[in-house]
Amino acid sequence: MTTSGSQRAMRDFSTDELQQSIGYLFRQPRLLDEALTHTSYANEAKDKAGKDNERLEFLGDAVLALIVSEYLAESFPDSPEGELSKLKARLVSETSLAHVARRLDLGSRLRIGRGEELTQGREKSSLLANTLEAVIAAIYLDGGLEPASAFVLRTFAQDLQDLREAEGPAGQQDYKTRLQEWCQRRFETLPQYVTVRESGPDHQKTFEVELMVQG
Repeated sequence: MTTSGSQRAMRDFSTDELQQSIGYLFRQPRLLDEALTHTSYANEAKDKAGKDNERLEFLGDAVLALIVSEYLAESFPDSPEGELSKLKARLVSETSLAHVARRLDLGSRLRIGRGEELTQGREKSSLLANTLEAVIAAIYLDGGLEPASAFVLRTFAQDLQDLREAEGPAGQQDYKTRLQEWCQRRFETLPQYVTVRESGPDHQKTFEVELMVQG
């Protein structure tokens, strides 16, 4: 077997394994190949017919935003738009996406150029996050929104559960923050807190506080 043939066989094996790992079998495997191809590899490859994953990354960002937005709107029906936006930003941040990509071991399957390889590109959070978005787009183009949504919700299951537990059933745990945001919108100022009474032992005091808003 030629060297190029060996590399192709290794890549196919890795791709097949990844499809099992993500729980989706591609009808068009070339889409997954494209999702795993960084621009540095495409630029260095002799076969110029290959594509990099930048366009898929662009699409995947939008698909992921839609899926996460729908999930949050349904899970936290009483939360205002501002709070939902904060939750979404937390879930789709580079740090969060890179963490999920590492769980899927996307770095070991990513095709990168020699320069990126020398600078530990497989471990870069930005590359991993972008690759995950590209994989989401590849699933979307291959099978539509339903399998893409199933993949996201399954892959982010632990992150979504942690979010629900932290925010409570209606996303209203942080009442102080919500009150301050309302005061800023309504009166363009922050509320003032004045302690009017203290009771209980030093190690377990109870405070009664009055809130005042100038406006």
